[in-house]
Amino acid sequence: MERTVTIVPEDGLHARPAARFVATANEFDADITVTTADNDPVNARSMISVTTLDARQGDEVHLVAEGEDEEAALDALETVLTTPEGEL
Repeated sequence: MERTVTIVPEDGLHARPAARFVATANEFDADITVTTADNDPVNARSMISVTTLDARQGDEVHLVAEGEDEEAALDALETVLTTPEGEL
């Protein structure tokens, strides 16, 4: 299952939003990757990999999840990416 999401948090996928994103990805059994237009897919469970994407507010990221809970994983990650910092 795949989904493209536009990043809303002001810090993009850096610092706290990235940590929240990775922690959320780790709550699911599905294999999850994330990428931007300029990068190869990376493991959504890896803080270092996620921050190397240099994804900023307004950028689109492409999420791919495969596994039993793939839809729930994508829903949760989309919430992290589309909720302004401080509202989660």
